[in-house]
Amino acid sequence: MRTSKSARAAQYVALLAYLVFLAFPFLWLISTAFKPAKELGSLDPTWIPENPTLQNFRQAFDEQPLFQAGLNSLIVALSAALVAVVIATPMAYVMARHRNRLAKAATGWVVVSQAFPFVLIIIPLFLILKNLHLINALPGLILVYVVWSLPFALWMLVGYVRAVPAELEEAAAVDGAGKLRTFLSVVAPLLAPGVVATAMFAFITAWNEFFFALVLLKTPEKQTLPVILNRFIGTEGVADLGPLAAAAFLATIPSLVIFAIIQKRITGGMLAGAVKS
Repeated sequence: MRTSKSARAAQYVALLAYLVFLAFPFLWLISTAFKPAKELGSLDPTWIPENPTLQNFRQAFDEQPLFQAGLNSLIVALSAALVAVVIATPMAYVMARHRNRLAKAATGWVVVSQAFPFVLIIIPLFLILKNLHLINALPGLILVYVVWSLPFALWMLVGYVRAVPAELEEAAAVDGAGKLRTFLSVVAPLLAPGVVATAMFAFITAWNEFFFALVLLKTPEKQTLPVILNRFIGTEGVADLGPLAAAAFLATIPSLVIFAIIQKRITGGMLAGAVKS
């Protein structure tokens, strides 16, 4: 049954409203980042700055070590995403292809682990990392992010593996390919879109995470961007709005750039996988 014109129009209106709802905070953030202090304190706020300035950006870099914090965040997020998908991909393949009690137990662990709040595990986690001499160290934070993102990465990749037809592996086995060769030559290329998407979500999760970084990293030269951004809020809860908006705007750019680059590869990989299957 074809969708009526009125129903299609309603869908487009709903989609447009949703996009506006998502875009409003980001657009307001950009506007605030370029407003001078006088306009920020105005009782009649405007969308477009009347006298746009870069002073907020200069002040943000002068007040806090944003460049070092951005580099720390990039190292931590990229490392955590890479390690998580390297570990999760073969695990997801085994869980999807061998549905025994162990695989079911692992799936249950994936679901249950996501229900634990951060506060419940932070004390034993802190003690473990202290014994490993990984407090106030980026490798310790990377290890935490890998463990925390691994269940979600497994959950995502299991679905992608199950979408790959098992007949392709059977055909490769008939041709004499072993398990490892079949996985690397047949399954892995078709999993590329899922691996990229999973890595992207793991990266964004690590890039935006605040609580673990706040507890585990003590010195400013080791801290990540979310922790540094919190420093623009004073002890009485009053935010230095202009520099905070400027720094937050800069912090969103890497995620947007990576998503824009990866989006094309995800689509291309899906199309390639469809042709191969």
